Amino acid sequence: MKNAMNYKGYYGSVEFSDEDDVFFGRIIGINDRIMYEGDTVKNLRRHFEESVEDYLSICVQLGKEPEKTYRGTFNVRITPALHRNLALFSASRGKTLNAAVEEAIREYIN
Repeated sequence: MKNAMNYKGYYGSVEFSDEDDVFFGRIIGINDRIMYEGDTVKNLRRHFEESVEDYLSICVQLGKEPEKTYRGTFNVRITPALHRNLALFSASRGKTLNAAVEEAIREYIN
């Protein structure tokens, strides 16, 4: 993953604010919004790792699951023409629209 850090299986984004002269980011893939920052890459990484540790500790204290739950459903907005073409493509191969989209996404990310 580009522009991201990994610690204990959690990913954190890496961005830079020229205006504030600071690196910043947030933990990706969780329900809670946890941000961190640092004036150097080394400090950013340290604050990211501390944020993950704090997050895990708070989850234990609250007795909650730390990661985001994904239901497996999401909305995608595409043009009507693409929607039509995908529906025709799916039907011509004996697949549902969902099956075709899932296959296309799987192919794209692999």
